[in-house]
Amino acid sequence: MFDKKLAQEEAWIRQGVEARRTRNEGRVRALKQLRIQRRERRDRIADVEFQVQEADRSGKLVAEALNVTHAFGAAPVIEDFSTRIMRGDRIGIIGPNGCGKTTLIRLLTGELQPTSGSIRCGTSLKIAYFDQQREQLDSAASIMDNVADGADTVMIGGVARHVSGYLRDFLFPPERMQAPVSMLSGGERNRLLLARLFAKPSNLLVMDEPTNDLDAETLDLLEDIVADYAGTLLLVSHDREFLDKVVTSTLVFEGQGKIGEFVGGYTDWLQQRKAPAGASRAAPPPRAAGKSPASASPKPRKMSYQDRRELQAMPEKIQLLEAEQAQLQTAVNDPELFRRDPAQSAAALERLTVLAALLETAYSRWDALESLASG
Repeated sequence: MFDKKLAQEEAWIRQGVEARRTRNEGRVRALKQLRIQRRERRDRIADVEFQVQEADRSGKLVAEALNVTHAFGAAPVIEDFSTRIMRGDRIGIIGPNGCGKTTLIRLLTGELQPTSGSIRCGTSLKIAYFDQQREQLDSAASIMDNVADGADTVMIGGVARHVSGYLRDFLFPPERMQAPVSMLSGGERNRLLLARLFAKPSNLLVMDEPTNDLDAETLDLLEDIVADYAGTLLLVSHDREFLDKVVTSTLVFEGQGKIGEFVGGYTDWLQQRKAPAGASRAAPPPRAAGKSPASASPKPRKMSYQDRRELQAMPEKIQLLEAEQAQLQTAVNDPELFRRDPAQSAAALERLTVLAALLETAYSRWDALESLASG
């Protein structure tokens, strides 16, 4: 019941403009208390030795792409892309659904040959791949057998561990070890996939939306293990917070097959990218003559009539932007769009990038106006 309640409240506070309109401080305080209780529960879980079974180090070069273009039909999904991935790099891959993120991973790991350009993969690569569509569980077999293939132990960090103890790290109680996979919920199946993944020796960890459907405890544990992973990481995710915590650079699909490369995580990308058309930033007010920052002590600004009108209009403005974003996201999720109308798909991807920036700016402005109103 606790987990269900926490999940409901977390979903409520992230529901966007409608939740922001109606949320009350009492409910927000209650959610904060639930988060504290969840953290305390996690601390009471046994001191988990939660780690990936790491293989020997790969070569210094993991992958190099030179002027790579890849197309399905006439439409290039990736165009004239070059990068070099070195051992230990931790790379996030960002872009709307259907833009080509999985194709990029397949190219960088040597599973797919580009239409033009070249890909060079490093030596001694041992890849652990988390992909909900690719990695399959045996629904008729038990939880235990899906991880250890009938054995009683698994090798983790060079040490043999009993499967039961290892699976407790993934929050599976001992009494459920023999339960068939067919009885698991979606979140539990994902946890079991992670347990299988982390029991395999690897030096290149590829994760495609790993945080989908994970419960709160597993998500915290996953952040810890990925952050401590000593190998190379390729991570596709829409989870901004997760990206910020575990990656050191990002590859971003910018539309029309172009991929930008940025230092840092999702938030760093937002700060580094060029401001899209239609998203302007207000210039700082000029400094009063003869006053230095140290001597100036401006009084807190009061909310003007114009501020109040802007605050009142902000929910509707954001709602319109979110509605357009949802409509375009649905369109680009259709893989046939890229083959049917390349120009339209490219325009939709470019507009999604603009909308993301506009929404980021709008929410920041809304927060500022709310703070001003309550000040």
